[in-house]
Amino acid sequence: MKINKKLITSAAMVAFAGSALAAPTNEEIMQMMQELKQEIADLKKENTELKGDVEDVYVATEEAVKAQVKLTNKYSWGGYGELHHNRLEDQIGSSDTDKMDFHRFVLFYNYEYSDKLRFVSELELEHSLAGDGKPGEVELEQAYVEYDLTDKSSATVGLFLIPIGLLNETHEPDTFYGVERNDVEKNIIPTTWWAGGVMARTELADGLTLKVAAHEPLEATSSFKIRDGRQKTANAIAEDYAYTANLKYTAIPGVTLGGTINYQADFAQQTGLAVEELTLIEGHADIRKGPFGLRMLYADIDVTGAGPEANGRDSQKGGYIEPSYRFADSFGVFARYATWDNEDGNSSDTTYHQTNVGFNYWIDPRVVLKFDYQDQNNGSAITKELDGVNVGFGYSF
Repeated sequence: MKINKKLITSAAMVAFAGSALAAPTNEEIMQMMQELKQEIADLKKENTELKGDVEDVYVATEEAVKAQVKLTNKYSWGGYGELHHNRLEDQIGSSDTDKMDFHRFVLFYNYEYSDKLRFVSELELEHSLAGDGKPGEVELEQAYVEYDLTDKSSATVGLFLIPIGLLNETHEPDTFYGVERNDVEKNIIPTTWWAGGVMARTELADGLTLKVAAHEPLEATSSFKIRDGRQKTANAIAEDYAYTANLKYTAIPGVTLGGTINYQADFAQQTGLAVEELTLIEGHADIRKGPFGLRMLYADIDVTGAGPEANGRDSQKGGYIEPSYRFADSFGVFARYATWDNEDGNSSDTTYHQTNVGFNYWIDPRVVLKFDYQDQNNGSAITKELDGVNVGFGYSF
């Protein structure tokens, strides 16, 4: 508290001059004390008003900060990317591969409307350059709104990843072994597979989740390969929908079991090709106990119609098994044996057999260096066998 210096000084001067001047009367002293008391009261009032103003500013600022933080938390960004160097020699023909490729650059953007309603999106640039005569593409792989109906169920509408396999929904490079995504989930499932439509999710029991979706179908090409049939929701023909049902079990710590059925009654759509129904069935397991890991997957496609029957593509199937061991948080080794055949319905030996062995080194839990050696031993009807090394770098955030 501050007291008026002029008033104190005046009082002191009066007291000092007491020897030369007459002593003040009691009335004068009382008057001086009253003036001093009033001055102190005025100062207290000013301090109280100032304190109130400061508190009001503090409260307003705090509320503004909280509002901004809440608004900021509604938005979230993320993404991932991976650089690959493949150096493979064709043991039969001249289809050697020696290339450096920034395979994927991906950005996520999400918005939280409320605790129950959210928007999710994913935009990807493949192979670094896109446009006429360029090797890459710009792709919108996710753009959907999800609404929580209850604590254990939700509904999704928009463009979403099909719930199938081990990699299709979760494929950031720091989450799996090997530089390239395994060929079974690439050629048989086919990862990455997305479509426009609607999907419902419900938890049937603790750790048991069911997803069902109705979405745009695959559209057959003359190859009748399932990967070639992805329409990617770009003016996709959808005379008849495709339907997917996925069951996932995670009640046991470290264990994920799952299976999916995908069915569409008209694989031809508007192509006029001699093909009818397509049914895809897959099952998978991801088991992690301490440093040990084991992934397994099997997928089978059945296509009806004279077109695919003529070249053996009425039956397409494949599977792999992948044990791994993690020595520490930053280093792990793996081996994978995979076999797949997109022409399993013919009498020729058109099966691919591939073994990969290698390691992942995580500089950070979400930044990884990868190396693997691959060896192919393919069927006699396949005109190439690619053996060699793959080196990669990947990140997510």
